[in-house]
Amino acid sequence: MPELPEVETVRRGLITSLVGQKIAGVEVLRPQSIGFPTPADFEQSLLGHSVLDVSRRGKYLLIHLDQGAHLGVHLRMSGRLLVTWTDQPLGPHVRVRILLEQEQELRFEDMRVFGRLWYVPRGEALEKVITGLQHLGPEPLDNFSGKDLFDRLKKRTQPIKTALLDQSVVAGIGNIYADESLFGAKINPLRPAQSLTLDELDTLTTVIQSTLSQAIALGGSTLRDYTDIRGVNGNYQEEAWVYARKGAPCRVCGTTVARIRLAGRSTCFCPYCQPLKGVEYSQ
Repeated sequence: MPELPEVETVRRGLITSLVGQKIAGVEVLRPQSIGFPTPADFEQSLLGHSVLDVSRRGKYLLIHLDQGAHLGVHLRMSGRLLVTWTDQPLGPHVRVRILLEQEQELRFEDMRVFGRLWYVPRGEALEKVITGLQHLGPEPLDNFSGKDLFDRLKKRTQPIKTALLDQSVVAGIGNIYADESLFGAKINPLRPAQSLTLDELDTLTTVIQSTLSQAIALGGSTLRDYTDIRGVNGNYQEEAWVYARKGAPCRVCGTTVARIRLAGRSTCFCPYCQPLKGVEYSQ
């Protein structure tokens, strides 16, 4: 699933390509990809709007339109937004086409069909229409501190890796950057969240911010489906410290990177750099 760096990379590309453009046509090819309103109303409502800005909240993209309206997008597992010429052949997974001026269009592709688009009309609160926004924690790149994490984790007995995946704890972090950040902070992913000290969480928040910033600079990570709006892959996966590196030597100490299943997710870490007393791992 695209995480904060991937969504932020798409956001920046959309600002360059969409702001100032007018929507000349809309075609919904898969009705289930529309979260609100009905597909027919979605097509009609977007017509004639101009794009003013593009923002991000966690993993949600928010395209701000004139007349006080908005277009929300969540890429989920395999969604992609591509800006292309209208005469380019349609791929098999195009779900929504938004036609722009100058013979361009914004295409929403989604192989696994979990992604959603919402039209939010003037006068409606974003959180009322896109209900997932109601439950998001703080943005990790916006005045985020160890104290913020400490207050949210002090009663949580679950492993810290699992807590970081909870979007109500912190918005935008998923499997890749949770593994990478915990490695950078030298914290074992199985540590109970409430056991971390304020000093450790100060370190963790600093590492989260630097990890996400580096990933954004590299265009995010491409493991399966993700690309930017021009179809270009991200490069962070080439620099990953532990994620998806089971069996490889740790880039710091040379110890074999371990992998376990945690809350149903693959979790990679270095047993030497991220020790947990009394626990052994198979390699």
